Amino acid sequence: MSSGIIGVGITGIRAAQVGLLTTEHNITNASTPGFSRQRIIQSTTPPVATGAGFIGQGTIVTQIERLYSQSLVNQVNTAQTNVSELDAYYTEIKQIDNLLADENSGLSPALQDFFRGVQSVASNPSLLAARQSMISSAEALVSRFRSVENRLSELYDGVNTEIRSTVEAVNSYAQQIAELNQRIVLAQAGNNQQPNDLLDQRDYLVAELNKLVEVRARVDSDGSYSVFYGNGQQLVVGATVSKLVVQASYSDITRMVVGVQAAGSVQELPENLMTGGALAGLLNFRSETLDKSSNDIGRLAATLTLTFNAQHALGQDLLGQALGEGSFAANFFTVSQPQVVANTLNASAATVSATFASPTAATGGGFYTNLSNSDYRLTYNGANYTLTRLSDNQSWSNATIAGLSAAVSPSEGFTLASAGVMAAGDSFTLMPTRFAARNIAVNSAVAADPRLIAAATPVRTTTGSTNSGSGMVTAGTVATGYALGALPVTITYNSGTNQLTGFPGGPVAYNPAGTTVTFNGISLQITGTPANNDTFVVARNAAGVADNRNALALGKLQTQATVAGGTANYQDAYARLVSDVGNKTREIQVTGAAQSALLKQSQDARESLSGVNLDEEAANLLRYQQAYQASAKMLDIGSKLFDVILSIRS
Repeated sequence: MSSGIIGVGITGIRAAQVGLLTTEHNITNASTPGFSRQRIIQSTTPPVATGAGFIGQGTIVTQIERLYSQSLVNQVNTAQTNVSELDAYYTEIKQIDNLLADENSGLSPALQDFFRGVQSVASNPSLLAARQSMISSAEALVSRFRSVENRLSELYDGVNTEIRSTVEAVNSYAQQIAELNQRIVLAQAGNNQQPNDLLDQRDYLVAELNKLVEVRARVDSDGSYSVFYGNGQQLVVGATVSKLVVQASYSDITRMVVGVQAAGSVQELPENLMTGGALAGLLNFRSETLDKSSNDIGRLAATLTLTFNAQHALGQDLLGQALGEGSFAANFFTVSQPQVVANTLNASAATVSATFASPTAATGGGFYTNLSNSDYRLTYNGANYTLTRLSDNQSWSNATIAGLSAAVSPSEGFTLASAGVMAAGDSFTLMPTRFAARNIAVNSAVAADPRLIAAATPVRTTTGSTNSGSGMVTAGTVATGYALGALPVTITYNSGTNQLTGFPGGPVAYNPAGTTVTFNGISLQITGTPANNDTFVVARNAAGVADNRNALALGKLQTQATVAGGTANYQDAYARLVSDVGNKTREIQVTGAAQSALLKQSQDARESLSGVNLDEEAANLLRYQQAYQASAKMLDIGSKLFDVILSIRS
């Protein structure tokens, strides 16, 4: 019986020792990320049958259990991947929000200063100092455009770098998970017990991976994890890893994209496959906000250039020069044409180019463009060319590039041309406004000679010195395509026929309320009651150094609807961009805060089950210590009883 007591005591000591070791393991790993609390599971050893009944033979530790819930872990991972995505998005978009809204770095103050310079020339058209001030403010505006674009370009570079480092981290975690899969399978095969610490390490890696990209882990029959992303793409299967790669996009070599190695080449992955995590946040920020902001800034730069130049070309400079004469500078600003990038997988060497269409003259004066803030994709299927606006997938098709250009030019604000023969499957990415702000500049000729600012209008009108009626004539304006070769022109009123005659395209019936006379792109209006043979003369604006009519028209562009098909002025378009970015920033911030609260709730729920409570573990230490001491006392008693038996026998 004494040997039975000793045997039972030994099992108690062993169980208490395992309990102590497990408790100590919990305590020392209380701050280890991803660690799950463990506990021992005990059961009785098989009893011995006697005439008096079954006598127990002590206890055995059957399992060291990991307190773990896959459901709670999934909740934490889902919340974490959402938080990581929103955090990455917010970190990036906040920089654009600060950039655009800042009074010192934003475009709005520079636009206002520039048009103040224009108004200064309108007030003193003959004053060289006013003209120089206008050029200085224009160069400051150009510099501000470039500064904003440079900052956005830096964000593109930063996103590319972040994408690369994030994918490298994804591959690293995937490789570690695959290695743990092997170790776990081997460990379980040895004794059919769960290697708790290895399982915790693997779950922790999956959790860290979820911070980068949303993944789903499936437990296979051998205990290994298969990890998937997107809509079922394999990342880890057992010990095999499908590594992601980062490379320049085939459609745009300046844009880094994520792909996967397949059949000796890299297959680009659609960005919508990267859901959740920091990687999705970076990709979504780039496609939703950064691209749009860059295109909006570029559209504003291109529209300012095109509309201001169109009005400037209708003027006359301080040297008396008009369009096509001498050193007359029709363009006040210069800007690069739309960029077209050929897909690197194209089978042909054909090229495509794009050119900004001339702005449209508005009914009430001024000009506007139909440029959008979208990029475009041009494809050829062997029979038709198709241009797709990527912002809303609106598309146009035609059998020729010329026909396609004619179809899209009125609504999209650019024309297309091609060289070479395309192969079926060729494609091109068209970015009309992406880089316009980078390349806007003040015409170097105007910057060098302020006299070339076209502040005057090249025509003027006068009434005949012998007129006896009350007819009045407006100063006269010119439109795009005007010609001055027929001037001077004398318009005569014939009371017998009630007509105005003497000008190309005439005569026209006269209406005292106002009759518009138009010829060779020159327009004027005559009102009142002229007498028979009263005349009105249209001539060159010789010595018109004090004329400010075109400068006034240039100044009015500030408040006229020049952007987005004539729906907004420069300031409105910029304010709309600032508002859109600000609203999106606030949306991401609020949503991120809500997701962070959900994450904390999920983490608290997991910690309540799997987290280490040091007070509880301290109590367990005392419990197992007492059990150990009690079992040791049993051994002591058994030893003494055995000694008594030996002494009796002796």
